[in-house]
Amino acid sequence: MIHLNDLLTTVSAGADPGPFALVRRADADQLELFTGPVRTVDRLADIPLPEGASGPRTLALVPFRQITERGFACVDDGMPLECLLVTRHERIGLAEALAALPDQPVRASDAAFDVTDEEYAAAVDRVLAEEIGRGEGANFVIHRTLTATVQDPPLVAALAALRRLLLGERGAYWTFVVYTGDRVLVGASPERHVSVDDGLVMMNPISGTFRHAGAEPDRAALLRFLADQKEVEELYMVLDEELKMMATVAEDGGQVVGPYLKEMSHLAHTEYLLAGRGTRDVRDVLRETMFAPTVTGSPMENACRVIARHERTGRRYYAGVLALLGHDDAGRQTLDAPILIRTAEISPDGALRVSVGATLVRHSTAAGEVAETHAKAAGVLAALGLGPQAARAGREAPPRLADDPDVRAALAARNAPLARFWLDQRAPGVGALPALAGRSALVVDAEDTFTGMLTHQLRALGLAVTVRPWHAPGPFDGYDLVVVGPGPGDPGSTTEPKMRALRGLLAGLLAAGHPTLAVCLGHQLLAGLLGLPLHQRDAPYQGLQREIDVFGTPRRVGFYATFTARAGADALDTSYGRVELARDAADGAVHALRGPAFAGVQFHPESVLSPDGIAVLADLLPAVLSTADRFEPTA
Repeated sequence: MIHLNDLLTTVSAGADPGPFALVRRADADQLELFTGPVRTVDRLADIPLPEGASGPRTLALVPFRQITERGFACVDDGMPLECLLVTRHERIGLAEALAALPDQPVRASDAAFDVTDEEYAAAVDRVLAEEIGRGEGANFVIHRTLTATVQDPPLVAALAALRRLLLGERGAYWTFVVYTGDRVLVGASPERHVSVDDGLVMMNPISGTFRHAGAEPDRAALLRFLADQKEVEELYMVLDEELKMMATVAEDGGQVVGPYLKEMSHLAHTEYLLAGRGTRDVRDVLRETMFAPTVTGSPMENACRVIARHERTGRRYYAGVLALLGHDDAGRQTLDAPILIRTAEISPDGALRVSVGATLVRHSTAAGEVAETHAKAAGVLAALGLGPQAARAGREAPPRLADDPDVRAALAARNAPLARFWLDQRAPGVGALPALAGRSALVVDAEDTFTGMLTHQLRALGLAVTVRPWHAPGPFDGYDLVVVGPGPGDPGSTTEPKMRALRGLLAGLLAAGHPTLAVCLGHQLLAGLLGLPLHQRDAPYQGLQREIDVFGTPRRVGFYATFTARAGADALDTSYGRVELARDAADGAVHALRGPAFAGVQFHPESVLSPDGIAVLADLLPAVLSTADRFEPTA
């Protein structure tokens, strides 16, 4: 522990010890100390990961603005992507570290949120009405920041706060201090964003917040929380969104494990674990998974637009990640990346920032989301002396409610309505349909990466699949099937470029008699071309599961939609032939349609909320493809 003692002696003397990070990962009985120079790079692909000895090589501090690498919107605050190049790595026992870290209160003053409770509540109401209510997405995370002034030297305050977090917080994925020379971050993040080890990619969507303010949790209240439909749906939606990411970075699309209860000092969360095999460079994995839906929303690209519209300032490092990159003993790349939440940033002049956010869904209330932001900040604030400390050395931790049989049963029950396609291991080739063997599909992405999940389902059924964006779909000849996918926005718009392009693509497919499947937004546009009126629902179907009739067969499926087509009969004669409609008996909403060489579904067969989704595709696709051989353009 000589190096840590030297570092702490330097800090206490008021000198600069140089860049370092001190990290406790999960519930390890040790901390890791990383030291080395810091380099600033422009892109994730530029993060240094030199070959050589096994172990950690680089710790990257990734700001939220890095999302611009994917072409997504953000309030660009110019925060740098800083990389600590690990030249020295030591492990220190937890007890030894606690004995060495400064044992003193952290003095801070002038604490206040940059956005008042009333202003934040108004922002919640605007997002619910103007974004979710108008079909822009299923959920969005809007942040606010508590600011204060630290009276002690920033590094002394951060190290003292780390000690208090190590004693007073539990259930954190990483508890850490990172010092780059220009800033200090200290926090206890509950959430793994993504990790890669032994070729296994893992993600850890966490959502739903049970608040207990540091007191021993109320078992009955927890069981009510676990049964709360709003909390259940919130977790399902982020699960779907992270499955979209896993579908991109894992060859098999990933498998869902859980759910679990993550218990912390001031609150508890529900969480799933996603796992899948992958071979991509870990920097590419980082890029393709920027950033977690639990801190942004879904669909991801439009969530970033919504955030940029409704947040006053840039997010700095909030909702970004710490990323520890290295190699294992076999020379394979490794990655461990927690999300930068429940984290304080302290500047050299003592300015403190703690950013928090709440996930807004159709059932959200302004008061409930305001309260959630306060609860999420409580653990870090307690460590900084801005709130009651939840636990102290020698205090016995309360019993784990996750071990309670009724809690375990309530968690297990959450999987009952979900799609087994994502919960069970799938052997290659099992489930492939002879009618689809040797056939190919082009999937057109309309800014919702549900298309990644849909791709895995289509491949499981036997199709070879290519995905292209809506603005560059390319020629569709040479593909047996074209799938026009889901996406956000108003399908009735006649000016929005995406809607015009997709409408034109569908019109061309219909005119050519080319086999076509349309999903959600694609279905709405297809219905409009067939002459059906489109309607905006009074209550959005965002993250909603329903049992519906699909051409005489009851199917349980998941919806993410604000708009729907309506019809007054079960069939429609069009210039493209007779079309059958599967309608809602109550309001005439068209859940599905099929005609000569085409079909459409308003729901998402690929969603984890669609236990019958793969069966619907297995029913529809052979019929669509049987009406035509491989498309040959007419002269």
